Amino acid sequence: MLKSFRYICQSKQILYLSVVLLLELAAEGQGRPMILKPESFRHYVDYFNKMEDENIKQAIPNDSAWVWMRKNIPLFECPQQNFEEMFYFRWWTLRKHIKKTEKGFVFTEFLVQRSYADKYNLISSGLGHHIYESRWLHDKQYMDQNLLVWYRGNNGKPMNKLRFYSGWVEDAIYNRFLVNGDKKFVLDLLPDMETNFAAWESEKKRADGLFWQYDVRDAMEETISGGRKEKNPRPSINSYMYGNAYALFQLNSLIDLYRPGTARYGLKLDSIKQSLQTKLWNNNHQFFEVRKEQGDTLANVREEIGFLPWYFNIPDTQYSAAWKWLMDKKCFNAPFGITTADRSHPGFRTHGCCNCEWDGAVWPFATSQTLTAMANLLNRYQQQYVTNADYFEQLETYVESQYYRGRPYIGEYLDEKTGYWLKGDEERSRYYNHSTFNDLVITGLAGIRPRMDNSLEVNPLLPEGKWDWFCLDNILYHGKILTIVWDKTGLKYKKGKGLMVFVNGKKVASAPVLQKLIARY
Repeated sequence: MLKSFRYICQSKQILYLSVVLLLELAAEGQGRPMILKPESFRHYVDYFNKMEDENIKQAIPNDSAWVWMRKNIPLFECPQQNFEEMFYFRWWTLRKHIKKTEKGFVFTEFLVQRSYADKYNLISSGLGHHIYESRWLHDKQYMDQNLLVWYRGNNGKPMNKLRFYSGWVEDAIYNRFLVNGDKKFVLDLLPDMETNFAAWESEKKRADGLFWQYDVRDAMEETISGGRKEKNPRPSINSYMYGNAYALFQLNSLIDLYRPGTARYGLKLDSIKQSLQTKLWNNNHQFFEVRKEQGDTLANVREEIGFLPWYFNIPDTQYSAAWKWLMDKKCFNAPFGITTADRSHPGFRTHGCCNCEWDGAVWPFATSQTLTAMANLLNRYQQQYVTNADYFEQLETYVESQYYRGRPYIGEYLDEKTGYWLKGDEERSRYYNHSTFNDLVITGLAGIRPRMDNSLEVNPLLPEGKWDWFCLDNILYHGKILTIVWDKTGLKYKKGKGLMVFVNGKKVASAPVLQKLIARY
């Protein structure tokens, strides 16, 4: 499009066509990157298209992938090629899962049809991930329509399997609102979200205030701590319900801080937090753990879901001690990622293979949750257990794990020692839409921390001395285009030295080193 524009601009119609182009870009929701040139990254898409047999096509086939990406995605450049390649691979992959239905666009989890899916092959277990990742797309119609299908696509009612799996959907919708600022959409959906929350309370809340779930309905079957038929209170569902309650609290307060709903959800937050911290914390293990229904005792096994409370900023400061286990190579830190259970536990990897076991193998679903939680910890808590360097190390391992036979790949789960994708040769596993990656780059590594107000907060978790430069460009945020630049010497981008933040091309904040910046815009 830009090549054609340059050619036409040589004619006498320069002014007219320039205006037309700007109007077209605005209408499409396409940004105007300040520094990076989209065509510089097209080669990634050409490679991805050629490396596969496209046997399943949905709304946007491979031959339209670059045009779609050019209109919709942020741009990222860095000196480490695998990070950059994975960034574009994950957008290319996400696009594969956009499906057109008579009700509108939806996002699938598997490309192949699954017997346990809802109508349109929808599965709710990864819906929170879909929302977090897609909130950075410039065209909001895809996720808007997906959410309307989930909440109203069943003759005005929710889809039958919206609550088939545990989820943090309301939290994700609120956090999407923090990026796009579409108050009208979220408030229109608020009654539906409140109805969904109340149904969860009715179905899964115990008398003691804890929420229970089967491990398989937590999308985490064959765990050490539970079973497919055990009704155990788990850190996962209790964290999700806190996150959802917080979202509903905030959305109610948008209408009126003194609205009854605001106070009601405030009380629910206090109750869930107290129950989580008093009943799911194992003081001996210094970790949040599953509580067994039978015997009402803790399961006495550290599992990766114990980090989930920080995904929603729940715990008080003293509970940060749990993070000392993350980088411990005898506990969670394996060569190819964060294990889903303590490597030193006798039950680690004892459930066999390849039936979706969560007894220790590395799952991107959980890895992306843990890294989001870790970014929150590093941004919000005073603690001495993990550092920005640890975050980068785990994110880099996550990047390195997303290859199979030398090519970019995202699947279901992998061996923690070898990196071998355990269902990699099965069609169902290919392009598995069950995790985030680009959201981690944007909100963690590059450090954009979405807020409700007109302050822009940027806190890159890139450790000092790792990269001399990077640029995150064409970020659509609150209706404006953000550009984040780190240029240690000033020679790469020639915009100045250090960390710089631009809004619609205007510099609003800078610092000579990597640090937190807050600016009004």
